[in-house]
Amino acid sequence: MLTAVADQQQLLQQLLKGAQKTVFGQEHGFEKIKGYEEFVKQVPVRDYEALRPYIEKIKEGKHNVLWKGVPIYFAKTSGTTSGVKYIPITRDSIPNHINTARNALLCYMAETGNTQFANGKLIFLSGSPELERVAGIPTGRLSGIVNHHVPKYLRANQLPSYETNCIEDWEQKLDKIVAETIHENMTLISGIPPWMQMYFDRLIEKSGKKIGELFPNFSVMVQGGVNYEPYQAKLTESIGRTIDTIELFPASEGFFAFQDSQETPGLLLNSNSGIFFEFIPVDQLGKPNPERLMLRDVEVQVNYAMIISSNAGLWAYDIGDTVKFVSVNPYRLLVTGRTKHFISAFGEHVIVEEVEAAILAAAGKHRITITEFTVAPFVSSQQGKSYHEWFIEFEKDPDTLPEFAEELNEMLRLKNVYYDDLIKGNILEPLKITPIRRNGFVDYMKSVGKLGGQNKVARLSNDRQIANALESFKVN
Repeated sequence: MLTAVADQQQLLQQLLKGAQKTVFGQEHGFEKIKGYEEFVKQVPVRDYEALRPYIEKIKEGKHNVLWKGVPIYFAKTSGTTSGVKYIPITRDSIPNHINTARNALLCYMAETGNTQFANGKLIFLSGSPELERVAGIPTGRLSGIVNHHVPKYLRANQLPSYETNCIEDWEQKLDKIVAETIHENMTLISGIPPWMQMYFDRLIEKSGKKIGELFPNFSVMVQGGVNYEPYQAKLTESIGRTIDTIELFPASEGFFAFQDSQETPGLLLNSNSGIFFEFIPVDQLGKPNPERLMLRDVEVQVNYAMIISSNAGLWAYDIGDTVKFVSVNPYRLLVTGRTKHFISAFGEHVIVEEVEAAILAAAGKHRITITEFTVAPFVSSQQGKSYHEWFIEFEKDPDTLPEFAEELNEMLRLKNVYYDDLIKGNILEPLKITPIRRNGFVDYMKSVGKLGGQNKVARLSNDRQIANALESFKVN
């Protein structure tokens, strides 16, 4: 990783050269761009909405639009603001998705010496591998696409069966997965933490045993998609013992980073895998000309929006995630939230990292376990009556809810100075907790058609859309 900065500079030149003759490359003068500064001038930061006209051209059957030729897949993803998104995956970009997962496992094996898990059964809780066609291009969920590229040496031990993986209804699929795996020698389990937890709950319900007892050789859990920490206590309790975990940072737009060490915090940035990275300090977001930084200019412990250009044909593309580096030698980072997931109804700009840290600290102090939570503003027309409303599903209820709410409020005040000022100035009342009934979040996700797969509950909303929907799932 000592070559990361040089790799990135070289990669930018390769990407520009590779896309010179594309529609996008010609419109943005790629043949004249000699360095990063010119790239910044020529190529503005875009989100999906701004990229959509180019995607539409590809869907109309046009070639050489964003990258040479046509994509070999569209990864279909439901965006919170853009509806359904079609993210191109090209012949040049598919190795990034496949090889990074392999590299994460190889780093784990090299560091720990644990190679035995490869001899047992492995499960990847994923979306359906069945693909539709859009303009002749195979299209589906990223996890389903990747399923077609599982290496042969893992395929023999992979569960569930292809037929089970194709079941669309998550709960029906989960029952079949449990039936197919409960008597097997499971050694590696992979997925998004809340859906792994559902899998564990069903297994415990069926067998009466903790997961570690049911699968004595289970030694590696691979997870990503959300911050693991809020789920860690409950998952560990379900397993009944501590277990090695490998955290990944994949998305439809690319596989950005992975945990390369059990000893060192942070995820290793994938700096030489077809993706050129830029970083915008979060406080610059929304400005007409935000400061854009190359990898060489980032600092540790600063929150950045991550921007990518890639051999999938994404150019200065805002992926919507925020990160902060914990090391620059090598470049290791933590995912801190989503650029669109925050609360600033009163100017406080509370971010995901802050609410997750606050609830972890408060739950630890009160020795309780949280299943799931989300936060929304309650805006009152009367002064001093507005507050943050926390919808929390408790695995184990606190002894007294008001004391826990007070502790949580204090933890958030410590994390966010603007929130603290609003509480001190009586502009906001202390936060209020609305307990959600057992499995309430699962039932909510089912009600909005987002149960299972790669879907997850937004931690923060700046409006009441999720809050209003959760009214039906409150504790009576």
